[in-house]
Amino acid sequence: MCGIAGIWWPEGQRQGEAEIVAAAMAARLHHRGPDARGVWADGAAGIALGHARLSILDLSPAGAQPMVSASGRHVVVFNGEIYNHLDLRRELEAAGAAPNWRGHSDTETLLALCDRHGTEAALRSATGMFALAVWDRAERTLTLARDRMGEKPLYFGRAGRALVFASELKALRAAPGFEAEIDPASVAAYLRNSCVPEPHCIYRGVRKVEPGALVRLSHPAEAAFAEPRSYWSLGATIADAEPLGGDYRSMCNEVEACLAEVVRSQMLSDVPLGCFLSGGIDSSLTAALMTRAAKGPVRTYAIGFEDARFNEAPHARRVAEHLGTAHTEFTLTEADALSVISELPTIYDEPFADPSQIPTLLLARLTRQHVTVALSGDGGDEVFGGYNRYTFGPRMLEWGQWLPEPLRRAAGRSMQVLQRIGTSERSWLRPAARGLGLPVTTVDKLSRFGRAFADAGDREALYCGLVSTCNAPASLMASPATEAASRSLGAVARDLRPAEWMMATDALTYLPGDILVKVDRAAMSASLETRAPFLDRRVVELAWRLPISARIKDGKGKRILRDILDRYVPRQLMERPKQGFAIPLDGWLRGPLRAWAGDLITSTAIREAGVLEAGAVGRLWDAHQEGRDNAGWTLWALLMLQSWLRTSDLKMQPQKREDIVASTVFMRV
Repeated sequence: MCGIAGIWWPEGQRQGEAEIVAAAMAARLHHRGPDARGVWADGAAGIALGHARLSILDLSPAGAQPMVSASGRHVVVFNGEIYNHLDLRRELEAAGAAPNWRGHSDTETLLALCDRHGTEAALRSATGMFALAVWDRAERTLTLARDRMGEKPLYFGRAGRALVFASELKALRAAPGFEAEIDPASVAAYLRNSCVPEPHCIYRGVRKVEPGALVRLSHPAEAAFAEPRSYWSLGATIADAEPLGGDYRSMCNEVEACLAEVVRSQMLSDVPLGCFLSGGIDSSLTAALMTRAAKGPVRTYAIGFEDARFNEAPHARRVAEHLGTAHTEFTLTEADALSVISELPTIYDEPFADPSQIPTLLLARLTRQHVTVALSGDGGDEVFGGYNRYTFGPRMLEWGQWLPEPLRRAAGRSMQVLQRIGTSERSWLRPAARGLGLPVTTVDKLSRFGRAFADAGDREALYCGLVSTCNAPASLMASPATEAASRSLGAVARDLRPAEWMMATDALTYLPGDILVKVDRAAMSASLETRAPFLDRRVVELAWRLPISARIKDGKGKRILRDILDRYVPRQLMERPKQGFAIPLDGWLRGPLRAWAGDLITSTAIREAGVLEAGAVGRLWDAHQEGRDNAGWTLWALLMLQSWLRTSDLKMQPQKREDIVASTVFMRV
């Protein structure tokens, strides 16, 4: 895993400056690649590529980047892993098209494919997670690309007359002429989603390369209007999926075999490797398959909470004991949360407000003390139907379409009233929810469910209500703006059942915008590489060939994963309500985090930042503190925005030019 960056000026007289700027940008990504830094520059073309390396495969200098292909035509900076690169090497060798290999890195394999087939064809053949930039010296074109599901990040935009790109925004800010102007449309979208959705960015004029897409540029000025081109599409995958034949047992066998092969391929590493283990279905199955493939005990890592309602560490411990893993766990306290909150704006670089970012960050730091690579269960919910909304959402839609609109809206308002009744920990609603086997957060989400049900006349409105952190972002903004639009499925959506449509929409939006951002930034801030077997193209494409009944049945999601896991872990260890990686946020904002939060959202602080509307924020804060509402998630989004705005005003300490030069390997044409 690494950090990549680069700059391309329209004129070619600035070789020395381009090199230093690319080196400075790469230096801002030291946490992503602490092992080495390198820069390649072509003075005549005005381009320089920078790289910060975290050595995973081929620890020798033969794996160093930027890397030039054997023909000398292609130059790449690459962040990620290509899991099938050994198979691709063998194909090149069989065709007599392999170069004299210098080492055994996947980056060298990718470059050989670029030489043989071109960049786009190379991307289509590669199975993995990655973000990359390839400079074609013959055509003088720059190609930026990202993996299919969006595991690795890549931003691009303008800095004066130059085009700049990088793994994180902090690197773009190191480029001279970069203007960090906030985009109000992205702020509005952030308030609704708790993240800035793909392909937008909090800064005007900056975009994210979309998952499964490439952007090819023949001139730096094209950054403003370049259109992405898909080399892989989830919508096309769904539309073209041929139903998997055979009975249900044969389907289980095929999915198990696919997952086992994917996990085995993702265990390829020249450094120590482990696994995140929450005790849930996805991470437990990942750990079980790793245990089957490993020659010795697998290292597993879990995090828990002092508040027993949110603590899943005991479940993870029991699974680890059954599988015989070398298990380590960490208990998150309120003091731990306070200790890292001030770091979040710098780590995430954009406003980001999924509260589970805190335990994710601390889990990554714990894991990095022992290993350099960790597999996770991320993506299992979106691919195999694990979220609760996939089961109750279609029922809400059915009821909502059956009820006349006035009755539906009245029922929605009643749910919102119920939440206010249930705010207290002594409310009868909480033991009632536990008695029904529901997650502890159910009562706190009743207001969201109510708003969603009131709008349940169509699936888009219902889904928006279920996933929105803030239902009316404009009401909280000083200058309301139209929200930046999220990605959509397009025409293929018409043929999907409501549950499948929600799963696919989550995979396009929530997964790359929230879940994968959360994990990538947290892990890379600790120089830890994470890998997600459930997001491997082989798994995703196979899952969409399954009938919906293999994924969701009898009100439960992930049916096929549950039944496969039964072959490794007793069912009684897994039977409990889906909790998610939740934290006791509402209580923390009334207790240990109250002073920190109150300082960020004073009327003076809000007016100085100039983005939010002080009166609306104050009313929400008061309602939460007085127990009239549990508004923790919305308040967290406001607080993370205010904290980011305050931090973004502070200039990062520039490194001395001589220090950058001394720590960077320069390659010139």
